Amino acid sequence: MEKKNPTNSTEIAGRIYETSDYQNKDEVSTGLATTHEQFSDTYMEGQIGAVIDDVEGKDIPIPQKGYDQE
Repeated sequence: MEKKNPTNSTEIAGRIYETSDYQNKDEVSTGLATTHEQFSDTYMEGQIGAVIDDVEGKDIPIPQKGYDQE
């Protein structure tokens, strides 16, 4: 399927994440840095089931409505 209106995604969004966003204090940079951090954490966790890492080495599941309720 051919795209009818090819556009660069940065034209639509305006900006993309840069490592310097962690040091910048403007609202867009702060938002991009926060979103990048949240994505990185979620990606590295690697699973949909949210857990809290306990000090004793056990995982404490976080109950969520609609997901594997026991």
